[in-house]
Amino acid sequence: MGSTLAQNQKIGKLLKERSLDGMKLFSGNAHPELGKRVAAELGVELGKLTTTKFADGEIRIMIEESARGNEIFILQPTCNPTNDNAMELFIMLDAFRRASARRITVVMPYYGYARQDKKIKPREPITARLIANFLEASGADRIVAIDLHAEQIQGFFNVPVDHLYGGPILGQYFVDRGFHEQEDIVVVSPDVAGVSRAKSLAEMLRCPFVVIAKRRPAPNVVEVVEIVGDFVGKKCVMIDDMIDTGGSIIMGAQALMDRGAREVIACSTHAVFSKDARTRLQDSCLSEIVVLDTIPNQAGEDFPKLTVLPSAPLIADAIRRIHLNESVSELFHGWR
Repeated sequence: MGSTLAQNQKIGKLLKERSLDGMKLFSGNAHPELGKRVAAELGVELGKLTTTKFADGEIRIMIEESARGNEIFILQPTCNPTNDNAMELFIMLDAFRRASARRITVVMPYYGYARQDKKIKPREPITARLIANFLEASGADRIVAIDLHAEQIQGFFNVPVDHLYGGPILGQYFVDRGFHEQEDIVVVSPDVAGVSRAKSLAEMLRCPFVVIAKRRPAPNVVEVVEIVGDFVGKKCVMIDDMIDTGGSIIMGAQALMDRGAREVIACSTHAVFSKDARTRLQDSCLSEIVVLDTIPNQAGEDFPKLTVLPSAPLIADAIRRIHLNESVSELFHGWR
């Protein structure tokens, strides 16, 4: 019986490895640790790639193994330093295109420049579209991203875009803590634009949700206008796609506490944490901040309130499904 089980496990391992034939995964310098974790989830070796800089700061890429005829996946979030990481990605794409790769998929756990997805005032750029143009011109055949700041960014591309959601990972964390069995839980959307995300998490936790109505008189400046829904005396779980300076989340949490909430927990897919965000979040009324590791961040003594959840299993599953021409949307059945 034991020998049969071992044999079946060996066969299963061989089939899994064979199914990924012709696929190679490479990582840039933006988040190499995530690249290693994704490779481990897939059971493959991370591709060999050397990145150096010329004396004037220009980026030099050298692919250390053959890419001819292979399906290439490049993992590179365009987080801080955004411009360096984006330029490195464009150069990697050009290198693989010239190396005769069969298909190149860019895996961007975090899509930088996404917040300028439309013109608000005259003479403003639409940088989300500009980045899309650069990616396609550099040789990207497919894009994988997690929680784009605006879903319409998918329409900026003329190549397929697989939009992954971090919400189910965040939701499962709270389910594992028994939040779905507590009657005093309420999910909070920090703005009107995030209602669908809050609604999906509320359905997962089997609880109601409320919405904070706010205005932004200037970039990174937020004013709470009203809070719609019943949250008094309850534990609030505020969900957003990203936390940048922390101003919006902190102000929303303080408004909830000032108006009768018992506790506020913040969760987000992308932990941008610009400037002194880590200190401000630690000193705020928030009891916990839960994020994914789409951007390099680690919980530590300097930020005890921070909890970082892994995104590698999700990314690896999406890569495997793309390579095998299987449905990616099935990963999010029931999540909208």
